[in-house]
Amino acid sequence: MSDRVGLNIIKTDSKILVSACLAGENCRYDGKNCLNKDIKNLVDTGKAVPVCPEVLGGLPVPRIPSEITVCDGNEKIINRHGEDVTEFFKRGAKKTLEIAKEKKVICAILKSRSPSCGTGEIYDGTFGGKLTKGDGITAIKLKEAGIPVISDEEWLSL
Repeated sequence: MSDRVGLNIIKTDSKILVSACLAGENCRYDGKNCLNKDIKNLVDTGKAVPVCPEVLGGLPVPRIPSEITVCDGNEKIINRHGEDVTEFFKRGAKKTLEIAKEKKVICAILKSRSPSCGTGEIYDGTFGGKLTKGDGITAIKLKEAGIPVISDEEWLSL
C-alpha cells in the first residue's frame, strides 16, 4: 500500500493530510516540531494540508505529554499529571476528519507514536518510553472513514 500511495501523491494533483509538526509548525507537546523537508515541500506546493489534531481539539502548545491507556476497561488519553484529556483528542480527531473530507484527501502522513497521529505503534500509557501496537485516536478515525494512513517513518522509506 505504501508504494502505491506514495506514487499517487507524486503523480497526481490529489491532496494529502499531514501532521502539522512534520511541516515545521511548532505544535508538538513540547512546543517544537519534527520538520521533514519533503513534507513541508508538499505543503508549500499545495499538495498537502497540515493539521494538528491536538490543537484543533483545544489543547495548548506546549502541553503536558499524554498517552493512551486503559482505565476501567475503556481506552482513555491521560496526561502525565493524571488528567483525562480524552475529549480534547476526540474533538481534534473529529475536526481533522472533517477537514480531510472537505479537502478530499487521498491519504494521510501522520507523526509516528503520537496518541493522536500514531499508526502501528504508540506509547503504552506508562510514560516509560515503551511502545505497544496500536493507533492514535485520529489515525483510527481516518482509517475508519477509509482514508489510508501512513507514518512519517513509512513515508521516509518510500
